[in-house]
Amino acid sequence: MTILRRSLVRAGALALLSLIGLALAIVVLYRLGIVNPWVLPLKPIAAFFLLGSLLCYLGALATALWQGIFRPSFNPQAHRYWGKRFLISVVVLLIVANAPAYVMTYHMTHVRSPGQIGLGVPKPSSAIVPSDLGLDYATHQIPLRGDAFLEAWLVPTPAAVPRGTVILFPGNLGTKGSQLVSPAQTFTVLGYDCLLVDFQGVGGSSGNTITIGIKEAKDVVRSLDYAADLNLPTPTILYGVSMGSAAILRAIAQEGITPDAVILELPFAHFLNAVRSRLRYHHLPTFPTAELLVFWGGLQHGVNGFRHNPTRYAKAVNCPTLLIHGAQDKWTTVAEINQLFEHIPGPKQLVISPDAGHHQLIGVDRALWDAKVAELLNALE
Repeated sequence: MTILRRSLVRAGALALLSLIGLALAIVVLYRLGIVNPWVLPLKPIAAFFLLGSLLCYLGALATALWQGIFRPSFNPQAHRYWGKRFLISVVVLLIVANAPAYVMTYHMTHVRSPGQIGLGVPKPSSAIVPSDLGLDYATHQIPLRGDAFLEAWLVPTPAAVPRGTVILFPGNLGTKGSQLVSPAQTFTVLGYDCLLVDFQGVGGSSGNTITIGIKEAKDVVRSLDYAADLNLPTPTILYGVSMGSAAILRAIAQEGITPDAVILELPFAHFLNAVRSRLRYHHLPTFPTAELLVFWGGLQHGVNGFRHNPTRYAKAVNCPTLLIHGAQDKWTTVAEINQLFEHIPGPKQLVISPDAGHHQLIGVDRALWDAKVAELLNALE
Protein backbone atom coordinates (compact mmCIF):
# COMPACT_ATOMS: atom_id res chain seq x y z
CA MET A 1 0.00 0.00 0.00
CA THR A 2 2.90 2.38 0.73
CA ILE A 3 4.19 1.90 -2.80
CA LEU A 4 0.71 2.58 -4.17
CA ARG A 5 0.38 5.78 -2.15
CA ARG A 6 3.72 7.09 -3.28
CA SER A 7 2.94 6.23 -6.88
CA LEU A 8 -0.37 8.08 -6.70
CA VAL A 9 1.26 11.15 -5.13
CA ARG A 10 3.98 11.18 -7.78
CA ALA A 11 1.41 10.76 -10.54
CA GLY A 12 -0.63 13.66 -9.15
CA ALA A 13 2.44 15.88 -8.92
CA LEU A 14 3.47 14.89 -12.44
CA ALA A 15 0.04 15.86 -13.78
CA LEU A 16 0.24 19.29 -12.13
CA LEU A 17 3.79 19.92 -13.30
CA SER A 18 2.83 18.82 -16.80
CA LEU A 19 0.00 21.34 -16.84
CA ILE A 20 2.32 24.12 -15.67
CA GLY A 21 4.92 23.16 -18.26
CA LEU A 22 2.30 23.03 -21.00
CA ALA A 23 0.95 26.46 -20.03
CA LEU A 24 4.44 27.97 -20.12
CA ALA A 25 5.17 26.30 -23.46
CA ILE A 26 1.95 27.71 -24.96
CA VAL A 27 2.86 31.21 -23.73
CA VAL A 28 6.34 30.95 -25.26
CA LEU A 29 5.05 29.56 -28.57
CA TYR A 30 2.40 32.27 -28.70
CA ARG A 31 5.00 34.98 -28.09
CA LEU A 32 7.09 33.53 -30.94
CA GLY A 33 4.07 33.65 -33.23
CA ILE A 34 4.02 29.88 -33.72
CA VAL A 35 0.77 28.97 -31.96
CA ASN A 36 -2.60 30.69 -31.57
CA PRO A 37 -3.72 29.40 -28.13
CA TRP A 38 -7.39 30.17 -28.77
CA VAL A 39 -7.63 27.43 -31.41
CA LEU A 40 -6.33 24.80 -28.97
CA PRO A 41 -8.70 22.63 -26.90
CA LEU A 42 -7.59 24.33 -23.68
CA LYS A 43 -10.63 23.44 -21.60
CA PRO A 44 -10.47 19.62 -21.99
CA ILE A 45 -6.67 19.63 -21.65
CA ALA A 46 -6.80 21.58 -18.38
CA ALA A 47 -9.68 19.44 -17.12
CA PHE A 48 -7.76 16.24 -17.93
CA PHE A 49 -4.65 17.23 -15.97
CA LEU A 50 -6.49 18.84 -13.04
CA LEU A 51 -9.00 16.03 -12.68
CA GLY A 52 -6.29 13.40 -13.06
CA SER A 53 -4.16 15.07 -10.41
CA LEU A 54 -7.12 15.42 -8.06
CA LEU A 55 -8.07 11.75 -8.45
CA CYS A 56 -4.48 10.68 -7.76
CA TYR A 57 -4.31 12.73 -4.56
CA LEU A 58 -7.73 11.51 -3.44
CA GLY A 59 -6.61 7.94 -4.08
CA ALA A 60 -3.47 8.50 -2.01
CA LEU A 61 -5.55 10.05 0.75
CA ALA A 62 -7.97 7.11 0.71
CA THR A 63 -5.17 4.56 1.05
CA ALA A 64 -3.65 6.61 3.87
CA LEU A 65 -6.94 6.68 5.74
CA TRP A 66 -7.39 2.97 5.13
CA GLN A 67 -4.14 2.24 6.92
CA GLY A 68 -4.88 4.73 9.69
CA ILE A 69 -1.57 6.54 9.32
CA PHE A 70 -3.13 9.84 10.33
CA ARG A 71 -3.33 8.58 13.90
CA PRO A 72 -0.27 10.01 15.73
CA SER A 73 -0.26 7.15 18.20
CA PHE A 74 -0.02 4.68 15.36
CA ASN A 75 2.66 6.28 13.20
CA PRO A 76 3.57 9.92 13.95
CA GLN A 77 6.34 9.91 11.32
CA ALA A 78 3.87 8.94 8.63
CA HIS A 79 1.48 11.62 9.89
CA ARG A 80 4.14 14.31 9.45
CA TYR A 81 5.13 12.92 6.05
CA TRP A 82 1.61 12.96 4.67
CA GLY A 83 0.79 16.30 6.28
CA LYS A 84 3.77 17.82 4.50
CA ARG A 85 2.77 16.19 1.22
CA PHE A 86 -0.78 17.49 1.59
CA LEU A 87 0.45 21.04 2.23
CA ILE A 88 2.74 20.87 -0.79
CA SER A 89 -0.15 19.63 -2.91
CA VAL A 90 -2.36 22.53 -1.81
CA VAL A 91 0.40 25.03 -2.63
CA VAL A 92 0.96 23.47 -6.05
CA LEU A 93 -2.78 23.54 -6.78
CA LEU A 94 -2.92 27.24 -5.87
CA ILE A 95 0.04 27.95 -8.14
CA VAL A 96 -1.54 26.01 -10.99
CA ALA A 97 -4.79 27.95 -10.61
CA ASN A 98 -3.23 31.40 -10.22
CA ALA A 99 -0.04 31.43 -12.31
CA PRO A 100 -1.80 31.25 -15.71
CA ALA A 101 -4.30 33.91 -14.58
CA TYR A 102 -1.49 36.22 -13.44
CA VAL A 103 0.44 35.79 -16.71
CA MET A 104 -2.68 36.18 -18.87
CA THR A 105 -3.75 39.32 -17.03
CA TYR A 106 -0.29 40.84 -17.33
CA HIS A 107 -0.20 40.05 -21.04
CA MET A 108 -3.62 41.58 -21.74
CA THR A 109 -3.04 44.80 -19.77
CA HIS A 110 0.50 45.66 -20.85
CA VAL A 111 1.86 46.82 -24.17
CA ARG A 112 5.38 46.60 -25.54
CA SER A 113 7.18 48.78 -28.04
CA PRO A 114 8.25 47.41 -31.44
CA GLY A 115 11.23 45.10 -31.00
CA GLN A 116 10.75 44.82 -27.25
CA ILE A 117 10.82 41.26 -25.90
CA GLY A 118 8.48 40.13 -23.16
CA LEU A 119 4.84 39.75 -22.27
CA GLY A 120 2.26 42.24 -23.46
CA VAL A 121 0.59 43.03 -26.76
CA PRO A 122 2.35 45.17 -29.37
CA LYS A 123 1.63 48.84 -28.74
CA PRO A 124 -1.12 49.89 -31.17
CA SER A 125 -0.34 52.71 -33.58
CA SER A 126 -2.55 54.94 -35.69
CA ALA A 127 -3.31 53.54 -39.13
CA ILE A 128 -4.41 56.87 -40.60
CA VAL A 129 -4.20 60.57 -39.81
CA PRO A 130 -6.94 63.18 -40.27
CA SER A 131 -5.37 64.56 -43.44
CA ASP A 132 -6.04 61.19 -45.09
CA LEU A 133 -9.72 62.18 -44.95
CA GLY A 134 -9.06 65.76 -45.96
CA LEU A 135 -9.07 67.18 -42.44
CA ASP A 136 -6.63 69.76 -41.12
CA TYR A 137 -5.10 68.89 -37.75
CA ALA A 138 -2.36 69.72 -35.27
CA THR A 139 -0.67 67.29 -32.89
CA HIS A 140 -0.73 68.16 -29.20
CA GLN A 141 0.85 66.58 -26.13
CA ILE A 142 -1.30 66.81 -23.03
CA PRO A 143 1.11 66.79 -20.06
CA LEU A 144 0.51 64.40 -17.18
CA ARG A 145 2.63 63.68 -14.10
CA GLY A 146 6.37 63.60 -14.64
CA ASP A 147 7.29 62.84 -18.23
CA ALA A 148 3.97 61.16 -19.03
CA PHE A 149 1.67 62.64 -21.65
CA LEU A 150 -1.33 61.99 -23.85
CA GLU A 151 -1.03 62.57 -27.56
CA ALA A 152 -4.02 64.26 -29.18
CA TRP A 153 -5.02 65.63 -32.56
CA LEU A 154 -6.87 68.92 -32.67
CA VAL A 155 -9.08 68.98 -35.75
CA PRO A 156 -10.81 72.34 -36.35
CA THR A 157 -14.17 72.65 -38.03
CA PRO A 158 -14.27 74.49 -41.35
CA ALA A 159 -17.27 76.43 -40.05
CA ALA A 160 -16.66 80.15 -39.58
CA VAL A 161 -18.19 80.02 -36.10
CA PRO A 162 -17.67 76.70 -34.25
CA ARG A 163 -20.72 75.33 -32.45
CA GLY A 164 -18.64 73.66 -29.72
CA THR A 165 -16.03 70.97 -29.11
CA VAL A 166 -16.15 67.18 -29.15
CA ILE A 167 -13.45 65.24 -27.28
CA LEU A 168 -13.12 61.68 -28.57
CA PHE A 169 -11.71 58.59 -26.82
CA PRO A 170 -11.01 55.13 -28.34
CA GLY A 171 -11.73 51.63 -27.06
CA ASN A 172 -9.40 49.01 -25.61
CA LEU A 173 -6.21 48.86 -27.72
CA GLY A 174 -7.80 51.34 -30.12
CA THR A 175 -6.15 54.57 -31.20
CA LYS A 176 -7.29 57.95 -32.40
CA GLY A 177 -6.21 56.95 -35.91
CA SER A 178 -8.01 53.61 -35.93
CA GLN A 179 -11.36 54.58 -34.35
CA LEU A 180 -11.81 58.34 -34.08
CA VAL A 181 -11.01 59.99 -37.43
CA SER A 182 -14.25 59.00 -39.18
CA PRO A 183 -16.45 60.24 -36.31
CA ALA A 184 -14.41 63.46 -36.21
CA GLN A 185 -15.15 63.95 -39.90
CA THR A 186 -18.88 64.05 -39.14
CA PHE A 187 -18.46 66.26 -36.08
CA THR A 188 -16.42 68.86 -38.01
CA VAL A 189 -19.01 68.93 -40.81
CA LEU A 190 -21.63 69.61 -38.14
CA GLY A 191 -19.57 72.59 -36.96
CA TYR A 192 -17.61 71.20 -34.01
CA ASP A 193 -13.90 71.34 -33.27
CA CYS A 194 -12.56 67.92 -32.31
CA LEU A 195 -9.87 66.76 -29.92
CA LEU A 196 -8.95 63.12 -30.62
CA VAL A 197 -7.11 61.56 -27.67
CA ASP A 198 -4.96 58.45 -27.28
CA PHE A 199 -5.22 56.91 -23.83
CA GLN A 200 -1.97 56.07 -22.06
CA GLY A 201 -0.40 52.93 -23.47
CA VAL A 202 -1.64 53.29 -27.05
CA GLY A 203 -0.89 55.32 -30.15
CA GLY A 204 1.38 58.27 -29.57
CA SER A 205 0.80 58.54 -25.83
CA SER A 206 3.30 57.47 -23.19
CA GLY A 207 2.83 54.51 -20.89
CA ASN A 208 2.65 50.75 -21.27
CA THR A 209 -0.41 49.70 -19.25
CA ILE A 210 -4.16 49.51 -19.83
CA THR A 211 -6.78 49.32 -17.08
CA ILE A 212 -9.94 48.98 -19.20
CA GLY A 213 -11.35 52.37 -18.28
CA ILE A 214 -10.36 52.68 -14.62
CA LYS A 215 -7.23 54.84 -14.71
CA GLU A 216 -8.26 56.01 -18.19
CA ALA A 217 -11.01 58.00 -16.44
CA LYS A 218 -8.30 60.37 -15.22
CA ASP A 219 -7.12 60.74 -18.83
CA VAL A 220 -10.65 61.88 -19.65
CA VAL A 221 -10.51 64.46 -16.86
CA ARG A 222 -7.12 65.76 -17.98
CA SER A 223 -8.28 66.00 -21.61
CA LEU A 224 -11.31 68.02 -20.58
CA ASP A 225 -9.10 70.36 -18.57
CA TYR A 226 -6.72 70.70 -21.51
CA ALA A 227 -9.58 71.68 -23.83
CA ALA A 228 -10.47 74.41 -21.34
CA ASP A 229 -6.82 75.53 -21.22
CA LEU A 230 -6.91 75.92 -25.01
CA ASN A 231 -10.12 77.95 -24.74
CA LEU A 232 -11.84 75.61 -27.17
CA PRO A 233 -15.44 76.59 -27.87
CA THR A 234 -18.29 75.28 -25.75
CA PRO A 235 -20.51 73.32 -25.29
CA THR A 236 -18.18 70.36 -24.77
CA ILE A 237 -19.32 66.88 -25.76
CA LEU A 238 -17.52 63.65 -24.87
CA TYR A 239 -17.57 60.71 -27.28
CA GLY A 240 -16.25 57.28 -26.31
CA VAL A 241 -15.97 53.88 -27.95
CA SER A 242 -16.28 50.76 -25.75
CA MET A 243 -13.62 51.23 -23.05
CA GLY A 244 -13.66 54.95 -23.86
CA SER A 245 -17.35 55.03 -22.90
CA ALA A 246 -16.60 53.26 -19.62
CA ALA A 247 -13.85 55.78 -18.87
CA ILE A 248 -16.23 58.68 -19.54
CA LEU A 249 -18.90 57.21 -17.26
CA ARG A 250 -16.36 56.62 -14.49
CA ALA A 251 -14.98 60.15 -14.86
CA ILE A 252 -18.48 61.57 -14.44
CA ALA A 253 -19.36 59.37 -11.46
CA GLN A 254 -16.07 59.36 -9.56
CA GLU A 255 -14.12 62.38 -10.80
CA GLY A 256 -17.05 64.79 -10.89
CA ILE A 257 -16.70 66.11 -14.45
CA THR A 258 -19.76 67.79 -16.01
CA PRO A 259 -19.71 67.63 -19.82
CA ASP A 260 -22.56 69.25 -21.73
CA ALA A 261 -23.45 65.95 -23.44
CA VAL A 262 -22.02 62.47 -23.94
CA ILE A 263 -22.14 59.95 -26.77
CA LEU A 264 -21.48 56.44 -25.50
CA GLU A 265 -20.89 53.77 -28.11
CA LEU A 266 -20.58 50.05 -27.31
CA PRO A 267 -19.97 50.36 -23.55
CA PHE A 268 -19.72 47.29 -21.36
CA ALA A 269 -22.14 47.21 -18.45
CA HIS A 270 -20.01 45.54 -15.77
CA PHE A 271 -16.31 44.70 -16.00
CA LEU A 272 -16.52 41.24 -14.43
CA ASN A 273 -19.36 40.28 -16.78
CA ALA A 274 -17.34 41.58 -19.73
CA VAL A 275 -14.47 39.28 -18.77
CA ARG A 276 -16.87 36.36 -18.41
CA SER A 277 -18.35 36.96 -21.86
CA ARG A 278 -14.91 36.80 -23.47
CA LEU A 279 -14.04 33.58 -21.66
CA ARG A 280 -17.39 32.10 -22.67
CA TYR A 281 -16.77 33.07 -26.28
CA HIS A 282 -13.47 31.15 -26.24
CA HIS A 283 -15.13 28.14 -24.54
CA LEU A 284 -13.19 28.62 -21.30
CA PRO A 285 -14.69 28.17 -17.81
CA THR A 286 -15.93 31.50 -16.49
CA PHE A 287 -15.64 30.52 -12.81
CA PRO A 288 -13.24 31.01 -11.18
CA THR A 289 -11.22 32.17 -14.20
CA ALA A 290 -12.91 35.56 -14.52
CA GLU A 291 -12.59 36.25 -10.81
CA LEU A 292 -8.89 35.32 -10.84
CA LEU A 293 -8.20 37.54 -13.87
CA VAL A 294 -9.94 40.53 -12.30
CA PHE A 295 -8.24 39.89 -8.93
CA TRP A 296 -4.71 39.70 -10.35
CA GLY A 297 -5.34 42.62 -12.68
CA GLY A 298 -6.35 44.68 -9.68
CA LEU A 299 -3.18 43.77 -7.77
CA GLN A 300 -0.94 44.47 -10.77
CA HIS A 301 -2.40 47.93 -11.36
CA GLY A 302 -3.54 48.96 -7.89
CA VAL A 303 -7.24 49.10 -8.77
CA ASN A 304 -10.44 47.27 -7.83
CA GLY A 305 -11.84 45.73 -10.99
CA PHE A 306 -14.73 44.12 -9.13
CA ARG A 307 -16.21 47.57 -8.49
CA HIS A 308 -15.70 48.77 -12.07
CA ASN A 309 -19.38 49.03 -12.97
CA PRO A 310 -20.46 51.42 -15.77
CA THR A 311 -24.12 50.62 -15.06
CA ARG A 312 -23.68 52.05 -11.57
CA TYR A 313 -21.69 55.02 -12.92
CA ALA A 314 -24.61 55.81 -15.25
CA LYS A 315 -26.68 56.99 -12.27
CA ALA A 316 -24.51 60.13 -12.13
CA VAL A 317 -25.08 61.16 -15.76
CA ASN A 318 -27.43 64.15 -15.84
CA CYS A 319 -26.44 65.62 -19.21
CA PRO A 320 -28.05 64.68 -22.57
CA THR A 321 -26.85 61.21 -23.55
CA LEU A 322 -26.84 59.23 -26.78
CA LEU A 323 -26.21 55.52 -26.17
CA ILE A 324 -25.35 53.41 -29.23
CA HIS A 325 -25.12 49.62 -29.31
CA GLY A 326 -25.17 46.69 -31.72
CA ALA A 327 -27.70 43.91 -31.27
CA GLN A 328 -25.11 41.37 -32.44
CA ASP A 329 -22.46 42.48 -29.92
CA LYS A 330 -20.96 39.27 -28.54
CA TRP A 331 -19.45 40.95 -25.48
CA THR A 332 -22.39 42.90 -24.04
CA THR A 333 -26.03 41.87 -24.34
CA VAL A 334 -28.92 44.15 -25.25
CA ALA A 335 -30.44 43.39 -21.84
CA GLU A 336 -27.30 44.75 -20.12
CA ILE A 337 -27.39 47.88 -22.28
CA ASN A 338 -31.06 48.42 -21.50
CA GLN A 339 -30.26 48.21 -17.79
CA LEU A 340 -27.43 50.73 -18.15
CA PHE A 341 -29.73 53.02 -20.14
CA GLU A 342 -32.44 52.85 -17.47
CA HIS A 343 -29.95 54.02 -14.84
CA ILE A 344 -29.23 57.30 -16.70
CA PRO A 345 -31.41 59.97 -15.04
CA GLY A 346 -30.81 62.77 -17.58
CA PRO A 347 -32.24 63.27 -21.10
CA LYS A 348 -31.31 60.23 -23.14
CA GLN A 349 -31.77 58.28 -26.32
CA LEU A 350 -30.90 54.65 -27.07
CA VAL A 351 -30.02 53.46 -30.57
CA ILE A 352 -29.59 49.73 -31.15
CA SER A 353 -28.57 48.65 -34.64
CA PRO A 354 -29.96 45.19 -35.45
CA ASP A 355 -27.07 44.41 -37.80
CA ALA A 356 -24.10 45.76 -35.84
CA GLY A 357 -21.89 43.73 -33.53
CA HIS A 358 -19.06 45.15 -31.43
CA HIS A 359 -18.28 47.59 -34.22
CA GLN A 360 -18.79 51.31 -34.45
CA LEU A 361 -22.15 52.07 -36.04
CA ILE A 362 -20.53 54.66 -38.29
CA GLY A 363 -18.89 51.79 -40.17
CA VAL A 364 -22.13 49.78 -40.42
CA ASP A 365 -24.82 52.39 -41.04
CA ARG A 366 -23.22 55.81 -41.37
CA ALA A 367 -26.45 57.54 -42.34
CA LEU A 368 -28.12 56.39 -39.11
CA TRP A 369 -25.08 57.31 -37.02
CA ASP A 370 -24.83 60.77 -38.58
CA ALA A 371 -28.55 61.41 -38.13
CA LYS A 372 -28.66 60.43 -34.46
CA VAL A 373 -25.52 62.40 -33.62
CA ALA A 374 -26.87 65.48 -35.42
CA GLU A 375 -30.16 65.11 -33.54
CA LEU A 376 -28.36 65.15 -30.18
CA LEU A 377 -26.15 68.11 -31.07
CA ASN A 378 -29.03 70.16 -32.49
CA ALA A 379 -30.94 69.65 -29.25
CA LEU A 380 -28.13 71.39 -27.34
CA GLU A 381 -28.87 74.73 -29.02
